[in-house]
Amino acid sequence: MKYEINKDTIILDPNPVLRAKAKPVAFPVSESDKSTLLTMLQYVRDSQDDELAQKHNLQPAVGIAAPQIGISRQMFAISVALPTQDEETELHEYALINPKIIAHSEKKAALANGEGCLSIRDEHEGIVPRYQRVRIKAYDLLQEKEVTLQFKNYLAIVVQHELDHLNGVLFYDYINQEDPWNSDDIKIIE
Repeated sequence: MKYEINKDTIILDPNPVLRAKAKPVAFPVSESDKSTLLTMLQYVRDSQDDELAQKHNLQPAVGIAAPQIGISRQMFAISVALPTQDEETELHEYALINPKIIAHSEKKAALANGEGCLSIRDEHEGIVPRYQRVRIKAYDLLQEKEVTLQFKNYLAIVVQHELDHLNGVLFYDYINQEDPWNSDDIKIIE
């Protein structure tokens, strides 16, 4: 596979495309948009394989949004393997188009070590408070239909991070500048 997306082609902050509100994708989904979104998903999958990541200059990721590759469209891809009760792993993969949060918890959650982003090379340390649970309505290209999905804890954080990219918001916008590590009333996810 020839890589169109790699560490050198990902759009970096402060590029204005990262701060623009992405445009909705028209239906039926064009072959170009399908191809782009599936390429994004493949990037995320391959970036988690150390050998492929090194060979193709891929920065490890669990998600990527279209604005990060210079395309101002409401699309993102996620691939996350999470442990299950019986110490196996369960793969959660989505290729979402025009996603919207339709419900969320009042309770907030954050990653213990803060968040990172393919498009941000500078350090931005601190707690990034997000909803602990979200319900999303979107078109999932993998299922080829409109879906309503519920996410909690780590997956909810990942989904909100990618969704923010579609609205021109970056994770460090949420960090409390006076007290970056304040985690009062926030569930910390290790």
